[in-house]
Amino acid sequence: MQISVDDLKRALDEHKDLVLLDVRTEGEVARGKIAGSINVPIQEISSKIESIVPDKSRLVYVYCLSGSRSAIAVEEMIKKGYRNVFNVEGGILSWRTKHYPTV
Repeated sequence: MQISVDDLKRALDEHKDLVLLDVRTEGEVARGKIAGSINVPIQEISSKIESIVPDKSRLVYVYCLSGSRSAIAVEEMIKKGYRNVFNVEGGILSWRTKHYPTV
């Protein structure tokens, strides 16, 4: 399941109740992230996601640099029973192309 960066921006602007998950490395995150996102590197998703997002019905948007690692994370979360999880198409690269803010 996918969501565009425009839809993500709108959801954040509307203060929608969601978890924004960044699955990039700590080094990548240090170069900028979307405000309010929680960093869980892709290789730690399986072991940490249930403690970070215990409610498997919670709305979760997942992003990485370009959308490929986040797609893998979304698949992994669906296997674990998450029902409302979306991959942000194009990742933070698409976000930056739209000149949306990072911190």
